[in-house]
Amino acid sequence: MIKKINDFLAGWPMTLVGGVFLTASFILPRTGYPSGEKLAWVCVIICGLPLLYLAVWRVIYNKGISKISSALLISMAMIAALLIGDLFAAGEVAFIMEIGALLEEMTTERAKKGLKKLIALSPETGRVIRNGKEYPVPVAQIAVGDVVRILPGETIPVDGIVDVGETSVDQSVMTGESLPVDKETGDAVFSGTINRYGSIDIRASRVGEDSSLQKLIRMVEDADKNQAHSQRIADKWASWLVPVALLIAIFAYLFTGNIVRAVTVMVVFCPCALVLATPTAIMAAIGQAARHGVIIKSGEALENMGKVDTIAFDKTGTLTFGRLEVSDIMPVQGMDAEELLQISGSAESRSEHPLGKAIAERAKRQGALPEALNFRMAAGKGIQAEIRGETYHCGNEKYITDNGITFSDAAREALNRLHSEGKASVIVGSSSEVVGIIGLADMLRPEAADVVKRLSDMNTRTVLLTGDHQKAAAYFADKAGISEIRADLLPEEKVACINELKRTGKVCMIGDGVNDAPALKTADVGVAMGAMGSDIAVEAADIALMTEDISKLPYLKWLSDTTVKTIKDAITLSMCINFAAVTLSVMGVLNPTTGALVHNAGSCFVVLLAALLYDRKYQ
Repeated sequence: MIKKINDFLAGWPMTLVGGVFLTASFILPRTGYPSGEKLAWVCVIICGLPLLYLAVWRVIYNKGISKISSALLISMAMIAALLIGDLFAAGEVAFIMEIGALLEEMTTERAKKGLKKLIALSPETGRVIRNGKEYPVPVAQIAVGDVVRILPGETIPVDGIVDVGETSVDQSVMTGESLPVDKETGDAVFSGTINRYGSIDIRASRVGEDSSLQKLIRMVEDADKNQAHSQRIADKWASWLVPVALLIAIFAYLFTGNIVRAVTVMVVFCPCALVLATPTAIMAAIGQAARHGVIIKSGEALENMGKVDTIAFDKTGTLTFGRLEVSDIMPVQGMDAEELLQISGSAESRSEHPLGKAIAERAKRQGALPEALNFRMAAGKGIQAEIRGETYHCGNEKYITDNGITFSDAAREALNRLHSEGKASVIVGSSSEVVGIIGLADMLRPEAADVVKRLSDMNTRTVLLTGDHQKAAAYFADKAGISEIRADLLPEEKVACINELKRTGKVCMIGDGVNDAPALKTADVGVAMGAMGSDIAVEAADIALMTEDISKLPYLKWLSDTTVKTIKDAITLSMCINFAAVTLSVMGVLNPTTGALVHNAGSCFVVLLAALLYDRKYQ
């Protein structure tokens, strides 16, 4: 009951009501209505009771020095002002404190819908093969060793090893890889990934809570629980502000014999400016960031971004566009590049494989394609078609050699070059020999190299963390200017890398995929590519870029640094004002009411300084 009343009084509506009555209590006595001063009692009750409740709760339940908080100091000042009959001073300090708490609460709320979407990736049933027959059973009932059949387009329900069949699996949910991975007998597959083409039977190896998807879900949950909320800056200072304020007030009373001066010291020493400086600056910075297409979910994330000295990049969809494009057209036997693209584009025009689609789209932009007849597909390997009376094969190296097609030295050299650059390849062969190779790659964002250089100029280390293989990672890292690479990473391995990097400093992780969610949560600051990234990654992150422009990262660093500097400047200013006000209070120049006004004016000045951050220009 007490908590419900406290929560009701501490909300914006009642706090604003208290502010109205406080203002009236100041104006009415000065316009001929002296009894109007009693209206301040409304503000004292509305704003003071939650403050007193918080101070007492912390004294009872907090440990050690954290029992002493800004709420305790302001409660003492409020009670002291009430004891000498200065209602306005009591209401003023309580009102300012409550406004600061509400502003800070607005900056720290964050959505937590992503976990539900991650859980939704897990299928509810699977097809188990028993005694040669197929039975649909709940995923929870699938046991290790069961044979599970997965049809094209279905989500794999458990981890397992391919027993029968060949296919291509979209593993982007786990590894972030942009290309489906070809699977054949003996290869491992993961729960939550999608079977794209052929039907396969797998033998379950990890089920239930041990499966890869469930581990991914647990990592997001655990990382969220382990995110410590930063202590409010005013509370950090309160551990010495409280004893200092009490000592000065006691000495003021002992040396002057005037209790009013002692109470005035308590009133002007209240850290209201400290309470307001941080949330106001953070709200201004968050507002400015929103204008630049950056959503910052909490003040803690903004503050931490300024302390970051290492930024870990995901590759696919972050440093790169996350879509395949033809990068190399390499004829090796009697064709020119235009004819090779036309032949391969025609053959792949009926393919559903991402590599084939990319080739066909590029070829169509070049002009009309010849008709492809007698189209055939070997799932996860390649296709064949008849074009202008000649049979052509397009596929991987195994598919080409299985069809008796030979490689010339030039073809082998071209294929090795593409492999060394980490690019995907589609080999094009006639009925007897390889006639050319089409190279495909995810494309590096044009601003990537400049972003890495600017971050380096800001003394920020950059690292590439990716589920792609080492060669592809090395190729893109070299193009972007990143020297540290960690490749072939599963989600739990990305988390381990983040934890390792955190041992030497503050780490920011930027990514876009579901597989990045645990790493985004684990990092000191998680930044998601919001425009094209998965909803789960955006929800897991502290900051979301609502455009695909990673050049916002240096801006984020600047904004955070500027915000922290503004907060420090505001705190320094507030302490100077407090020092001057305490001196004037001891001298008897200020009384509780005038002291509260000076104190209020200082708080307003600090708020104005912090609010100006909204219009600060990024150089």
